[in-house]
Amino acid sequence: MPRLPSARLAGLACALALALAGAAGADPAFWKNEFPRTDFTISAVSDWGEILDGGPGRDGIPALENPAFIPVAEESRLDPREPVMVLAIDGAPARAYPLRYLIWHEIANDVVAGIPVAVTFCPLCNSALVFDRRVGGAVLTFGVTGKLRASDMVMYDRESESWWQQAVGLGIVGRYTGTQLEQLPSWTEAWADFRAHHPDGLVMDEPDFPRMYGANPYTGYDRRERPYPFYTGEDPPGGVPALARVVRVGNRAWPLSRLAKGGEIHEAGVVISWAGEQASALDTRRIAAGRSVASVRVRDATGNDLPHDVMFAFAFHALVPDGIWMTGE
Repeated sequence: MPRLPSARLAGLACALALALAGAAGADPAFWKNEFPRTDFTISAVSDWGEILDGGPGRDGIPALENPAFIPVAEESRLDPREPVMVLAIDGAPARAYPLRYLIWHEIANDVVAGIPVAVTFCPLCNSALVFDRRVGGAVLTFGVTGKLRASDMVMYDRESESWWQQAVGLGIVGRYTGTQLEQLPSWTEAWADFRAHHPDGLVMDEPDFPRMYGANPYTGYDRRERPYPFYTGEDPPGGVPALARVVRVGNRAWPLSRLAKGGEIHEAGVVISWAGEQASALDTRRIAAGRSVASVRVRDATGNDLPHDVMFAFAFHALVPDGIWMTGE
C-alpha cells in the first residue's frame, strides 16, 4: 500500500473508535496545535464528534499549487479509459485534470482564463467539484486538513485557516463559516473523450511528488456495501445503496441507475445525459483497469453546462439534509 493513503486507511480503526466514543476524540483545543489561526468559536458544526481524523495530518495530503500543463498531443501516460476532470472556461483552452493525480492530492489550486479556481476530488465520497477561489474580494488558497466529516474531505484556506466542507463548498468552521463557494461547471469523462473533444486542450502534467500515480489506493472501495468507518451516519432512504452514484444538482439527487434506463433525464429544469463511459477510479488497483461507469453531462434547457456532481448516495444524504431524491417514483 503506498505511503500516503496507507496512513489514511490505517486510521480506520481509530476513526471507528472515535465514532464509538462520540466527542471524546474531537477537541478544538487539540486542533489548535495544527491550526493556530482557526477561530473555533465560530462554527456550523453542532457536534465536534462529527469531525474525525482521517490519518494524515494537516497537508499530509499535499494540495497542488499552480500545476503544470502540457498539450493534449504530448500526453502519452494516460490510458484512454482513465477519468479526467474537465474544466472549459471561455477564453482559455479546455483543461483536463486526471484523477490519477487528484486521488493523491485532492486539491489543485489553479488559474484559468484569469479565474482562480480550486479543482477538488474527495475519493471517499467520489465528489469531484471545481470552485471559484474568490470570496468577498479575497483570493483563497486551499489545502487539506486531514480531517473528515461524513467521510468527506474538510478543506481549509491558508489565508484565514477556516474549514470548508468539500462536497458542498460550504464554510463550516472559522471566519468563513456559512460562506458558500461558487461552484463552476465541470464534468468527468474518459481521457480518450477529452482528447477527441478538445484536441487543442491542455492536460495537467505529472506532479513532482513520490507517488504511485495511476494506482488506486482505495482498491474495491466503490464495490463495498458500506463506506469506510469514517462514515457513521445512516443509509440513504428508499433502499438506495450507500455507495450508489447519484447526480447532484443543487439540493436534488438523481440515482445514476435511472440514466441506464433511458440515457437521458429531463426534470426540474435540467437535462442529465449519459455521455460515454470511463473507468472507475475507485475499483481496481490500476485505475485504467477499473470497471466502466457512466460519464455524465448536466445542462439547462438551452444547452449550457450546469454545476453538478456525481457523488456517493450516503454523502448526499448526510451533507444535503434537506435534499430531494429524484427517484422517479
